[in-house]
Amino acid sequence: MDLRNINIGYLIKSEVEHNEIEIQRICGFLKCTEQEVEEMYNQTELSTALLLKWSKILEYDFFRLYSQHLILYAPQKKVTTYKTEKKKNILPRFRKNLYTTEMIRFILEMLRTGQKTKDEIVEEYKIPKTTLYKWIEKY
Repeated sequence: MDLRNINIGYLIKSEVEHNEIEIQRICGFLKCTEQEVEEMYNQTELSTALLLKWSKILEYDFFRLYSQHLILYAPQKKVTTYKTEKKKNILPRFRKNLYTTEMIRFILEMLRTGQKTKDEIVEEYKIPKTTLYKWIEKY
């Protein structure tokens, strides 16, 4: 799975086929035609409302793919402790990055095949060295 380029339509179609969900059920749930469903399969992007519906019917969190992409390719900025004034924000702030098993396997596979070195992984994905070494030992 290439988390750098997410083709959501293809992934949705794959999950539909894997779960053997009938097109009539999908059309009824999404309130659309078979032609519109086929068009969604060919799209690389979908609206969040539509993606939420797909996540519900397929019982799979497609948003997590994008979260994993952000963790790998756009990590959160470091929080500095010397700020004197905190600005209020309505969005929640997350304290830790959560690495899924798929992400860990993806990173360790790059290390195993020699695509990237430990230092390159630490630098590019902003993963702490201790975390990477724990993964190597555990997996």
